[in-house]
Amino acid sequence: MKLATLKDGSRDGQLVVVSRDLASAHYATGIASRLQQVLDDWGFMSPQLQDLSDSLNTGRARHAFPFDPTQCMAPLPRAYQWADGSAYLNHVELVRKARNAEVPESFYTDPLMYQGGSDDFIGPCDRIVVASEAFGIDFEAEIAVVTGDVKMGASPAQALDGIRLVMLANDVSLRNLIPAELAKGFGFFQSKPATAFSPVAVTPDELGEAWQGGRVHLTLQSTWNGRKVGMCDAGEEMTFHFGQLIAHIAKTRNVRAGSIVGSGTVSNKGVEKNGRTEWPKGYSCIAEKRCIETIQDGQPATEFMTYGDTIRIEMKGKDGQSIFGAIDQEVSAPGSTGQP
Repeated sequence: MKLATLKDGSRDGQLVVVSRDLASAHYATGIASRLQQVLDDWGFMSPQLQDLSDSLNTGRARHAFPFDPTQCMAPLPRAYQWADGSAYLNHVELVRKARNAEVPESFYTDPLMYQGGSDDFIGPCDRIVVASEAFGIDFEAEIAVVTGDVKMGASPAQALDGIRLVMLANDVSLRNLIPAELAKGFGFFQSKPATAFSPVAVTPDELGEAWQGGRVHLTLQSTWNGRKVGMCDAGEEMTFHFGQLIAHIAKTRNVRAGSIVGSGTVSNKGVEKNGRTEWPKGYSCIAEKRCIETIQDGQPATEFMTYGDTIRIEMKGKDGQSIFGAIDQEVSAPGSTGQP
C-alpha cells in the first residue's frame, strides 16, 4: 500500500491512502489520523489500511478524491529519529580520491552514519529555504526506510523485518559549512538543514521484485534545473543494505517505531573509456560531480545551487510509472513566496 500525509494546518497532517497509480487518495480517518499512530500499532492498523488500499485500487472506495502531491507534507512530518548512512561506498571513495586520501579499511565493514534533525521535515514540493547562497547549497538524492520497533542487538536479518515503509529523500547539504564542522570532530549540524521526503511512502511489497536483500533495485533519477543529471542504479552498488544500517543503530540501543534511516547519496562507479574514467549514470549530488571533475581535470567546474534552482528526484518502476511521486523543489531565500 501507499501512504501520504496531507497538509491540514497541524504539525502532523492528515493520513491518506494513495492509489497505486498516484491518481487518487482516501482519508484514513476511520482507522488512523496520523502515520505515527499506525507505526505504533502496525499489526492492528496496517491490515485495515491494506483493505482500504485494495478498495481504492479496484475503484470500490466511495469517498476517493484526486491526489495532489503539492499538498503533501513529508509522509512522517516529524520523527523520533532520522539517521542517515553512507551506504554507497563509491561516494566515499570519490570524495577521498578527489583530495588524495585513502579510504580506511573499517569503512568497508562498519557503516558511516550521522543523526540529523527530525523535528522539522519539509514536504516534497516545499521550498528549500537557505539564508545564503554562500553556504554551498546541494541536493542529495537518497532512499530511506521507516521502521517499526527493532530491539537492541538485532541482527541485520532481524532488522530487515522491522522495515515498514520505503520512500525517497532529498538530504539537503550546505557544503561550504561542512569542513569547519567536521574539523571540530563532532559531526554535521548546521550544514544539514531540513530534509525533504517523497509525497508517498510505500510498503516494501509494492516494489515487487525490485525489493531484494534490503535494497531497491531501480533507477533513481535526479533532474536539476530541468536537466537530468543522474540515472543512478540504487541496488547493486549499495555496500550496506538497510538491514545492516538499522542493525548498526541497534548495536547499543533500541530502535523505536517511527525511526527513519537513510541510504546516503546513491552513487555508481565510473567506467574506463579510452584511458579516461567516465560516469555515464551521472550523479545524485553536486559534491560528487565536483569530485569527478577534480579527478578528471584537476579542479571542480560545477557550482552549487543558487536561488531559483530546481531539483526533481523520482524513481519509476519497470512499467515506467512513478512509485513514490516526485520530490520537486525550488531553492529560495528566506521570506520568498510561492511553490516550485
